Amino acid sequence: MRTFTDDIAGHAARDPHRIALTTPGGDLTYAQLTRRIDALASVLLERGAGAETVCAVALPRGADAVVAVAAAVRSGAAFLTLDVEQPSARLAALVRSGGADLLLTTSGLARRLDLPVPGRPVLTDRLADPFTGAATVPAAARTAPPDPRALAYVSHTSGTTGEPGAVLVEHGSLDSYLRFVARDYGLGPATVALQVAPPGYDASIRDTFAPLLAGGRLVLLPRAELLRPESFGAAVRAHSVTALLSVTPSFLTFLAGRPDARRLFAGLELVVSSGESLRPFLAAGGRALIQGALVNQYGPTECTMTSTRHTVPAEPDTAADVVGTPIDGVVVRLLDETLEPVPRGTVGEVCIGGAGVARGYRGLPARTAERFVPDPFGPPGARLYRTGDLAEEGPGGLRYLGRNDRQVKIRGHRVDPAEVEGALLAHARVAQAVVTAGTDDLGRGHLIAHVTGELADVTDAALRVHLGRTLPPHLMPRRFVRLDEMPTTRGGKADRRTLAGTGAGTESRAGGTP
Repeated sequence: MRTFTDDIAGHAARDPHRIALTTPGGDLTYAQLTRRIDALASVLLERGAGAETVCAVALPRGADAVVAVAAAVRSGAAFLTLDVEQPSARLAALVRSGGADLLLTTSGLARRLDLPVPGRPVLTDRLADPFTGAATVPAAARTAPPDPRALAYVSHTSGTTGEPGAVLVEHGSLDSYLRFVARDYGLGPATVALQVAPPGYDASIRDTFAPLLAGGRLVLLPRAELLRPESFGAAVRAHSVTALLSVTPSFLTFLAGRPDARRLFAGLELVVSSGESLRPFLAAGGRALIQGALVNQYGPTECTMTSTRHTVPAEPDTAADVVGTPIDGVVVRLLDETLEPVPRGTVGEVCIGGAGVARGYRGLPARTAERFVPDPFGPPGARLYRTGDLAEEGPGGLRYLGRNDRQVKIRGHRVDPAEVEGALLAHARVAQAVVTAGTDDLGRGHLIAHVTGELADVTDAALRVHLGRTLPPHLMPRRFVRLDEMPTTRGGKADRRTLAGTGAGTESRAGGTP
């Protein structure tokens, strides 16, 4: 089968001087990128890389990290990307659970991280310059195409719904997904995509390789530049960026709170959001800030990043979190606890089948058996992944209702915190809002609103008056916690676990991130 590395090599053959990567250190053409990929793939093959070998990539954000991941695939192996800014103990746990066989890193990082990967690491800063090397026929060119059922990459679950696990995704799933993204979103040689998602998260795979598969240009910048609205907007303008393929609603809301928000989004033809509910951003009027297409994606790590998508219209439905229809090759079923279909218009658990379903969790057979189950309505051997998410069918496709463990009961009513978040964000002085659930000494549930913005002279009573205009009493937060900045996870999502554990209102210095 073909992989995205074959497409990159094809672009190099047809148009070798086309720019593939733009970095602070200069541009890399498709011919240069392909030669670097093949040179490193040759090294990996010499070190024993092949089918089912897991190559851990511990490199700083930039061109070398792109080359390393592609080289692992080119050699027929699988990759596990690591965010080297995370604590070394965390990274050590990831390579152990992910079953890493080889490590690609630098000499400095190898000493600092000391990761428990067997054998000598492949030190990318000690390799010969691929532009002056003697090899003219890279060993990678002689490898057989990977089997669609072979392992392509390992990605870890976030752990927000239980113990983190190493998810095993196969080549057939990855290839089907990347080609869908390029086709469905109209990516091509004119695409200029800004890599936003941090390394170590599966969204960065889409961010990086969908544009390159399509022959576009990928802009790689230091993460610090992306975290500041001024430098983010300047980068979009300076590089004529047309596409953001992996931004979280939290980051969009962070940008939307700026007085120059419309200018920050100017020129973007495509903004793809995923990872959490887009509804609060839309309820606050955020759609009007984006002149290009805005796509709301939904899907778990266990199903190759994305399972459904919804192109948000200019006048969106802010009363529901619409995540749309299944992508090519994916089946979505709404089932009850006994895996029977629920009637249309009623709430069921999202169960996903088809091309994107992962192999399972490495080393966790019981958890795999619990979440990956036979599809009673599919062909022989078909499987479903039970997401634990709730949804219902409605106009425009699937309407996401949150986790079955996030929705709470307040005074007997089922409450979706996203509804309160959207109402808070409609206040002119509220920049960000996250609502969590609390319990008092009598065991009664209530809501806690965590907010940022210019709120020094906005009282709790004023916020309640504002909310009372659109929300019933049972949706009124009992407390309002004012924060200087909203804490986020490394993946850029609002860190609800931290907020729920610090309901007393300890201020955080972690700002909004993409």
